[in-house]
Amino acid sequence: MLHHPAYVTLATIAALAIPLLARAADGKSDAKGEQHEKPAAPNGFKNVKPDEFEKLSKQPDAVVLDVRTPEEYAAGHIPHSVNIDYKSADFDKKVASLDKNKTYLVHCAGGGRSSAACKKLSNIDFPHLFNLDGGIRAWEKAGKPVEK
Repeated sequence: MLHHPAYVTLATIAALAIPLLARAADGKSDAKGEQHEKPAAPNGFKNVKPDEFEKLSKQPDAVVLDVRTPEEYAAGHIPHSVNIDYKSADFDKKVASLDKNKTYLVHCAGGGRSSAACKKLSNIDFPHLFNLDGGIRAWEKAGKPVEK
């Protein structure tokens, strides 16, 4: 009776589901079993809204990285941000020299360049990356401070 198709199907489902459920319950380990603190995102960075971005920017190891052009930066930027133009020829060289132990809060005008910059940083093993969802436009719309 144990070889009845219904028992075999249930046993197969249970055998496949238990490891998946265990990993989902853990929520912090990847396929290699390595632990990650922040961010836990499949693309190597986490998109955050302006309120969370602002909160994270107040952490002692945080660097707000503005990847817009120098002209865009001069027109208005998040206080205490660092400008490295994503479209500049030396972007890769400049970001490679940054301290990988810091948390980088990256933004641009609308989120496209900063998302691409986060992918580049993730590919060169920056472990703590956050992208401002909607860019500085979302920041300003949320009433957050901008300086010139």
